[in-house]
Amino acid sequence: MSTQQLPVVVGAGPAGLAAAAHLTGRGIEALVLEAGAKAGAAVREWSHVRLFSTWGEVVDPAAEKLLAPTGWTRPDPATYPSGGDWVEQYLQPLADALGDKVRTSATVTGVSREGRDRIVDADREQQPFVVHVEYADGREERILARAVIDASGTWATAGPAGGSGLPALGEKAAADRITYRVPDLKNPAVRARYAGKRTAVIGSGASAFTALAYLDELAESEDGGGTHAVWVLRRGISGSTFGGGTADQLPARGALGLAAKAAVDKGHADAVTGFRTEAFERDADGRLVLVGEDGRRLEPVDEVIVLTGFRPDLSFLSEIRLNLDERLQAPVELAPLIDPNQHSCGTVYPHGHRELSHPEQGVYLVGMKSYGRAPTFLAMTGYEQVRSVAAAIAGDLDSADRVELTLPETGVCGGAGLFDTPDAQQTEGGGCCAAPEPQLVQLGTPAAVGAAEDASAGGCCGS
Repeated sequence: MSTQQLPVVVGAGPAGLAAAAHLTGRGIEALVLEAGAKAGAAVREWSHVRLFSTWGEVVDPAAEKLLAPTGWTRPDPATYPSGGDWVEQYLQPLADALGDKVRTSATVTGVSREGRDRIVDADREQQPFVVHVEYADGREERILARAVIDASGTWATAGPAGGSGLPALGEKAAADRITYRVPDLKNPAVRARYAGKRTAVIGSGASAFTALAYLDELAESEDGGGTHAVWVLRRGISGSTFGGGTADQLPARGALGLAAKAAVDKGHADAVTGFRTEAFERDADGRLVLVGEDGRRLEPVDEVIVLTGFRPDLSFLSEIRLNLDERLQAPVELAPLIDPNQHSCGTVYPHGHRELSHPEQGVYLVGMKSYGRAPTFLAMTGYEQVRSVAAAIAGDLDSADRVELTLPETGVCGGAGLFDTPDAQQTEGGGCCAAPEPQLVQLGTPAAVGAAEDASAGGCCGS
C-alpha cells in the first residue's frame, strides 16, 4: 500500500494510539509518528501522578479489541491507575500490538498539501497531504497521506507564570528554581529539593491541587519538617475554588480539591488571592520574590511550581488552513462547548468529526490538543473523538455522526470558570490602594471559609 493511502496520526499517546486502533479495526492502515523515544512519552513524564479516572474509563474499546488476541486483560476497571500504570499496562502493550504502524523518535516538523502552500487554491483538495518528519538520528523523511490526525497533545508547551499569558519578567532567568510539572516527591533528589523549603504553587486546577497535596504529605513526613506551600491564585476564594468535592461524579477528581483544602486547613499552605505575577526578583540570599501586576510583593520562596495549564503547538501546521477559536485555539465548532469563560462544567456535549473539522478537509486535531487552552479534558472524550474521526475517514458517516458518550459532571457548574464575580475582580487587580500587602488566607471551619470569600471579594485596605 502506498503512503498516499495512509492516514497519518501524530502522537502515540492515549488518543493517537486509540485512533490507530479504530482505523485498524476498520481495515485502514495507519502510520503513527511519536516524537518521544517510546509510546506514551508524555504520560511517562507524569508517571508518578495518579489519574482521577478509573481503568474502566481510560481504555478505548477498539484498542481493547485489538489487544485481546495478545492475551492482554484489562486491570480491575474500578481501580485508579497512575500515569506509569497506564503506560506499562495499556499504552505500551497497545503500541506493541500495532507493531510497525508506530514509529518513535519521529518528530513531525511540518504538514502541508503536496505542491501547495497555504496560499494556493488550485486543485488543493485533490492533493495528498505531505508530512515532513525528522528522526532522532538526523534523518529526514517526506510522507504522503490521505488524512492527518493530530493527537500530539499539549504537554510540551506549558503555560508561563506571568498573569498576562506571557512569561513574567525574570521568569527565564529564574529557571533553576521553577518547574512547570507536578514534582515526583518519591524521587529522593526531587524530594530533597522541596523538603523543608517554602514553595509557591501557581495555578488553580487539578495539577495545582495535586502539587499542594504532595507538599502537604511531605510536610507531615519525618524528613519534611518546615515544608510550606504558598498557593498563588489569580482570582479570589469562592465556592468552586476547590472543585466539586463530593458532588463531582468522578470521586477521585473531587478528592483532589478536598486534599488541597486540607493542606490549607492544616496550615501547611497559605492561599494568596487575586495575584497575577508580573516579575520574579531575587533577594540577597538568592531566593525568589514574586511581584504582582498591582505592585504586591510576596515573601521570598525557595522554589516555584507553575501549573497554569498548557497550550497547543501549532507551529508545524502553519501551512494548513485551520479554523480555530480566537480565545482557546480550539476548533471553532468545539470552542463554545468547552469555553471556561462561559462555564466550568466538566460535562461537554458529545462531539466528533464535524466539530473537529477544518477548512482543510482531512485534518483533525483530537485529544487534548483539540481543547486548545481549555481545561477539564478526559480520556473518554478523546476516545469518542477518534472513533468518530476514524468512521468519517472510512466514509461511514452514520457512525461518525452518532453520539456514543456521556461524560461525568464535575460538580462545579453554572459560573464562569476563569474569573469570579465582578465584585471579586475589582480587588484581584489591585483594588483601591497602592501596593497592598499580600492577602494570606487560612481556611478552616466553614465560617472561616465564608470570611475568606468575603475578604477576597470585597476587602480593601484593612476592611
